[in-house]
Amino acid sequence: MSRVGYASLSEADRKKYRLEKGDILFSHINSAIHVGKTATFDIDEDVYHGVNLLLMRPKPEVASGFLNMYLKHLFEMGYWRTRCKQSVNQASVNQQDINRVPIRYPQNHSEQRRIVTILDEALENIATAKSNAEKNLQNAHEVFEGHVRSMFSRLSPVSEDLQLGELCEFVRGPFGGSLTKSNFVSDGYAVYEQQHAIYDQFDEVRYFVGEAKFNEMKRFELHPGELIMSCSGTMGRVAIVPKGIRKGIINQALLKLSPMPSVLNSYLKYWMTSEGFQNALSEYSGGAAIQNVASVKVLKEIRVPLPSLEEQSKAVESIDSMFTEIERLETLYQQKIETLGDLKQSLLHRAFNGDL
Repeated sequence: MSRVGYASLSEADRKKYRLEKGDILFSHINSAIHVGKTATFDIDEDVYHGVNLLLMRPKPEVASGFLNMYLKHLFEMGYWRTRCKQSVNQASVNQQDINRVPIRYPQNHSEQRRIVTILDEALENIATAKSNAEKNLQNAHEVFEGHVRSMFSRLSPVSEDLQLGELCEFVRGPFGGSLTKSNFVSDGYAVYEQQHAIYDQFDEVRYFVGEAKFNEMKRFELHPGELIMSCSGTMGRVAIVPKGIRKGIINQALLKLSPMPSVLNSYLKYWMTSEGFQNALSEYSGGAAIQNVASVKVLKEIRVPLPSLEEQSKAVESIDSMFTEIERLETLYQQKIETLGDLKQSLLHRAFNGDL
């Protein structure tokens, strides 16, 4: 929208573009996720709509609030995503497609307003409940992170303080042209990528190499019990290699860590995903956000609190127990958020099909 003086517009343009109370603005040219958004104009000023906005002026038989609520319902359902045309920089929906949208509405304004009033209150309550569930989910994550911080802070005074390089053997994935797409085959030995560290899963493999290439790169072979860490982009995600994985090697975006007998791999993983490790990483990098670890030198120098194996085991057991409870709460809150979304869609569907 724009505010301009009458002198800058012709009489025809003033008539064409000036907004009136109750007008609905429809975003018909925008990014794909925003096409179909609407707003009702309800102020008394000389305001004119822009070229990317379509002006809808409801006919007397349809209340503006009812029509706007219906259009919001269509947007929420993703109605326009399947109907808009995508260009290089933006998406759009043409007026013919908009005109063809079917709409059912009660014949009198009082009934339309009654429906809008009910929906406004119900949708506000649903939005509040969803916001509370999302906050509870965030609080659960913060409780877990606090528990991990507390656990490592209690261990520190009674632990040795060793460098990470003293506790692991490091192997950074192959650099340069030693592993390229030209080496990949349709089946063979797995090539493990960042996604396996980021999502802590080893079943879905996209790339493979043949036996000759695998034997050439045996140094990068992955074994159960080792850890892998993502080293570029989404940096610092860690996963433990489980038993039974497909035999394979790491690619250039991963770091492989082979723990010494003095440290449990599960203890090391929790430490490397803790706030203490991330803070240390930031400190060693001079406070800069590391997007790509080209060398393992920084990682090797980070100090790790290392209690006895018995104390490590107790710490892991405590964190595992808390993690299980947090997962339970996360599932509960996610289900609640999904249920609220379904309730919202059901309510809107009933309202605009005459069942409210």
